[in-house]
Amino acid sequence: MSLSQDHFTLLGLPERYAVDPALLETRYRELQSRVHPDRFAAGSEAERRVAMQWAARANEAYRTLRHPVERARYLLGLKGFDTEEESNTSMPPDFLMQQMEWREAVEDARATSDTGELRQLRASLAESRDDMLRMLELALDRDANFDAGCSLVRKLRFLDKLEEEIDEALQ
Repeated sequence: MSLSQDHFTLLGLPERYAVDPALLETRYRELQSRVHPDRFAAGSEAERRVAMQWAARANEAYRTLRHPVERARYLLGLKGFDTEEESNTSMPPDFLMQQMEWREAVEDARATSDTGELRQLRASLAESRDDMLRMLELALDRDANFDAGCSLVRKLRFLDKLEEEIDEALQ
């Protein structure tokens, strides 16, 4: 085992977008049981430090692979693709129109404190998100269409932000 292994290798998983959540959890727990710092409490300072590094790597790998968008972003990075979320704001016209409609609906519901409408918008976003996640799996695992994967990650980032705005309005 090497600290420089990618997350998939570290957790003994195939390098693909589709991950079995139960297997991910099992592999993470197995790795943590081998590298947890408590197992090295009586060890030397160097052993304890290395155990802390391993535990941190295991936690980072698990957190990344557990979250679908983070997993896609990470996998795309391994394939040499940058999702350019900060710099590439171009979106297909149909998505831009949908984006504007969602934003207006959220603003209207927020202005009138219409929690029912906000919940309905959140459900609609969740449905769109699920559709995009299915498309992401096809793009990355079946088609190896990494450009489409990057575009979907950018769209999902928008949905995440809008979902956060709705959650804030519902609080």
